Amino acid sequence: MSLLEVKDLKTYFYTDAGCAKAVDGVSFSLDKGKVLGIVGESGCGKSVTSLSIMGLVDPVTGRHEGGEILFHGEDLSKLSEKEKRKIRGNKISMIFQEPMTSLNPVFTVGYQIEEALMLHLGMDKNAARQRAVELLKLVEIPEAEKRVDEYPHQLSGGMRQRVMIAMALSCNPELLIADEPTTALDVTIQAQILELLNELKDKLGMAIIFITHDLGVISEMADEVVVMYAGEIVEKAETRQLFDNPMHPYTEGLMASIPDIDQEVDRLQTLEGLVPSLYDMPSGCRFGPRCKYYTEECGKNHSQLTRLSDQREVRCRRYEHE
Repeated sequence: MSLLEVKDLKTYFYTDAGCAKAVDGVSFSLDKGKVLGIVGESGCGKSVTSLSIMGLVDPVTGRHEGGEILFHGEDLSKLSEKEKRKIRGNKISMIFQEPMTSLNPVFTVGYQIEEALMLHLGMDKNAARQRAVELLKLVEIPEAEKRVDEYPHQLSGGMRQRVMIAMALSCNPELLIADEPTTALDVTIQAQILELLNELKDKLGMAIIFITHDLGVISEMADEVVVMYAGEIVEKAETRQLFDNPMHPYTEGLMASIPDIDQEVDRLQTLEGLVPSLYDMPSGCRFGPRCKYYTEECGKNHSQLTRLSDQREVRCRRYEHE
């Protein structure tokens, strides 16, 4: 049995502008100790997928409209909020996109780590503080005994991101969701964070969902990749397979936009157009208006995700009859 299995997940948002189908029928699975990469442009549903798994979708406008989120075979979407809290931050943890807004500015970083330890593991204050210092050392923060009493604004961006990782790892989770954890960092710090996550994955044996728009990062981190577009999965493949032979036109476009240091070019390739509004999807294939292979037939029928092999699925009319 897979550690996590997401089946036909649908998360919609209802606002004055209408219904936004942010996640519309997404399915994937993840085994213990493996890394799943989720890629796509902003607005494709990557973060909403992760928030749905965590049970953190805005309850005012957001709704779970269908599908299952099976963790050890138990459907997380059917749990009460109290039951979700026992799992969230304990069995499943998340590193959020921007540490400055995710960390509470009025509490020390040590207190924020200790809080989870006391809540989920029942530690007393002294034991939790000692463990918080150990975690800061684990994520290679220098002078951990001093940093534990500092506030978020006293730390650099890289340090804050390491604190977020320490918080996420505090209860030894089985699943870590990393939502663009290196976006705001320079390349040197980014490389250190990625190396750290890989080391901790091997040391703790946890599974990771790594969400990013950076295909270079995915090539280094992930065992399998899910490519999302306009709330749907358009391609799913083993990482090397995807990079060697991208099959969906959207994946091809993302790959082509990566600069090649071995080639001299006057102009970088771009993926023309924008992700469609979730309130106003095009008829037929959602990628159709931006696709170089677009035909009249593409605009008539919504493409289905076609399984080509055990590890390969593509949502494109060109492969539906193969």
